Amino acid sequence: MAVKDELKKLGLHFILVELGEVDIMETITLEQRNALKLGLIDSGLELMDDKRAVLIEKIKNAVIEMVHYSDEVIKTNFSDYLSEKLNHDYTYLANLFSEVQGITIEHFIINHKIERIKELIIYDELNITEIAWKMNYSSVAHLSNQFKKVTGLSPSHFKQLKNKRRNQIEDI
Repeated sequence: MAVKDELKKLGLHFILVELGEVDIMETITLEQRNALKLGLIDSGLELMDDKRAVLIEKIKNAVIEMVHYSDEVIKTNFSDYLSEKLNHDYTYLANLFSEVQGITIEHFIINHKIERIKELIIYDELNITEIAWKMNYSSVAHLSNQFKKVTGLSPSHFKQLKNKRRNQIEDI
């Protein structure tokens, strides 16, 4: 919304405004670009000029979109998904990401998958087997091992902690 508002203030017409990406109909002048940059800063956003930084943001957004906002079961290989979505060789994307972020794409994905798993455990709508299937783990054991490696807790222990923090209505 903030990006759309800034574009409207400058009289610019947009075709697309998505997370990390804007497609503008007109050719933008240097003055408009600077005004947009300042307006976005006031909104807590930034205009990215560096092509590498833009690509890094696109990688992050693609991972976040697939892990957190897709209701479909994750079936595709992330490397294939990213290569296809961003029209770049995965090796190039992986090297660039590691160089700039100091973490591999794989670890970035794992961290986001674990956060999503935490959400799903807290929502308590799916059991651990269903979560493993939804998040494309080969087995519950694989999910549990990865979860424990990242959080230091097993999924069942994490769930018990969540339940202990909540007071029953009768106990309040």
